[in-house]
Amino acid sequence: MRTTTRHTHGVRRALTGALLAGLTLLTSAGAAVADDPSASASPAGDEAGPTEAGTTFRTATALKPDQTGTAQASAGDYLYWVFPADAGQRPTVEATVKLPENAARSSTSTWQIDVYDGLRRRQACMYGHQTRKAAADAATVELSCVLRPVRAWSEPWANDPLPGSYYVRLTVVDLPADELGLPVGAEVKATVKAQGGARDVDGALSEPLVPGVSVASAGDTGDAGASAAPRVPSAGEPEDGWASGWWTDRWLWTVAGGVLAALAAVFGYSLTRGRGRPARVPQGV
Repeated sequence: MRTTTRHTHGVRRALTGALLAGLTLLTSAGAAVADDPSASASPAGDEAGPTEAGTTFRTATALKPDQTGTAQASAGDYLYWVFPADAGQRPTVEATVKLPENAARSSTSTWQIDVYDGLRRRQACMYGHQTRKAAADAATVELSCVLRPVRAWSEPWANDPLPGSYYVRLTVVDLPADELGLPVGAEVKATVKAQGGARDVDGALSEPLVPGVSVASAGDTGDAGASAAPRVPSAGEPEDGWASGWWTDRWLWTVAGGVLAALAAVFGYSLTRGRGRPARVPQGV
């Protein structure tokens, strides 16, 4: 019986150590994913950004995440850029407008940035300065818009952000007619930040909302055995493809939770098993 008691205590100590190890795994899983450079959804923008902007949705200039686009335009023009955002990411758009010399202006002006998804639905900003007034003596005006996290799937009636292209429109919404056409400079930067598995939902779109996506047909001979040409990313689509898929860091939490549940069940069984009625000792031993 003493040997059995020692064995039970040894099992309890082993299970306690396993439970502590499982708890450490569970609490550090999210931090490990967040600190992993590969978990970042947006690469650093090393190359120079575009130096012009489109004037319509169809001619929007493509921006990579963390890339700054510049443009020279006239006050009153509509300037458009487009960038990709995937599921689980939270896009942030920042814009700076360089205003004309003070001598050319005599009144205040109001500038605004709007962000539209691939269906050209205007997306609301969680926070930021989407609309701002510039005084007559101001040299610049800074705008910002932080969108809601992009969802992998949504109800048809909802206006949730979905994976795909996002359009940025910058323009002046209040300016005297005699100051329209003055030269201005614009800088726009779009960044995306991964939110992790806490923002994941069940279900996914069959294809991201990227207008005008097509497969390049250059070099296709039309023969049955000929290989198709590589797919060419369109404007507002990441070069390395979309990351939306079945894998998220929620799998780490699910597996760790299952391991902890199994260890807790074994540990509880070992505790209750030792409190049962002792086995009978055969007589004559």
